[in-house]
Amino acid sequence: MAAPDADRDGPGVVVALLSARAQTVATAESLTAGLLAAAIADVPGASAVLRGGLIVYATDLKASLAGVPRQLLDRYGPVHPETARALAAGARARCGADWGVSLTGVAGPTEQDGIAVGTVYCGIAGPTESGVATFALDGDRPAIRAGAVAGALRELTRALRR
Repeated sequence: MAAPDADRDGPGVVVALLSARAQTVATAESLTAGLLAAAIADVPGASAVLRGGLIVYATDLKASLAGVPRQLLDRYGPVHPETARALAAGARARCGADWGVSLTGVAGPTEQDGIAVGTVYCGIAGPTESGVATFALDGDRPAIRAGAVAGALRELTRALRR
């Protein structure tokens, strides 16, 4: 996965694009445990666009806090594209935001339920579109988590530029 270009798809660009559209964002994060929301919050002016975030590290919280249907979690598990899609929609709905962004995946050190370390799913739910991106990241836990945040910022930037 290519490194992000901070001038093109970093958190400052996300805040600027959301501000220009008078829109807001919320996150639902599992493996990153709030790093995405923190990256956005680090940008001056973020309070105008960042509604909040849900840290849903435990599977049961994906259902109770983010509203992921229990049947979906039972069928697919916590690390799956459909779970990422539901997490993004849940963040959007639960936080009253225009956009929801989610991250779920395996940061290691070992695989989880047969899913390889470095597998990450990023869900995007917006006013007119939703989607899921898959990242295959390398490195240790910190590198995978940082790569997931960079990938989510890139995916949100792409969606906001459409």
